[in-house]
Amino acid sequence: MNIISAEFEISNSDVRKCPDTTLPEYAFIGRSNVGKSSLINMLTGRKALAKTSQTPGKTLLINHFIINGKWYIVDLPGYGYAKRSKDSRDKLERIIKGYVLQRQQMTNLFVLVDSRLKPQRIDLEFMQWLGENGVPFSIVFTKLDKLGRVAGATAVEAYKQELLKTWEELPPVFMTSSEDGRGRDEILNYIDSINKQLASN
Repeated sequence: MNIISAEFEISNSDVRKCPDTTLPEYAFIGRSNVGKSSLINMLTGRKALAKTSQTPGKTLLINHFIINGKWYIVDLPGYGYAKRSKDSRDKLERIIKGYVLQRQQMTNLFVLVDSRLKPQRIDLEFMQWLGENGVPFSIVFTKLDKLGRVAGATAVEAYKQELLKTWEELPPVFMTSSEDGRGRDEILNYIDSINKQLASN
């Protein structure tokens, strides 16, 4: 799939104020500082479409980007940033759960995981919650350029084995790097295949 156009459309903190369209939406979420904005910029080929920050937890809103005029990338707030106040964490949880559970246009949720880290309880619990609520999702391992090819493959395989302790089968898994573009074609082709499937129904 070629990205011809990618434009920011709207930010908000209320799922009811999301764009009033029937276009499919592909949302991206993960722990703070997992590389979400960098991945979105890499996928779209736009260096500054999603704002990147060295400060964890900067994305506090639901951000919609219209792609090729036909579908959306949605940048969701990061979760698990410990330095936030309880009120702030509760508000973010409401925003995330509101979008994930109520937004009918959400076609797939890409859950980003830092490939350098061992399985984190907050990620495992979040994926478990998605499964319990029947939310379609995929796992995107980020920052694989920080590991060698063998170390990266070993880390991802160990993570999958951890998941298989509680999952009968795994969702689609993507291995990415925003630095070298790894995984870009695989994710975009996956989105394209779903869009074509939706169009034929």
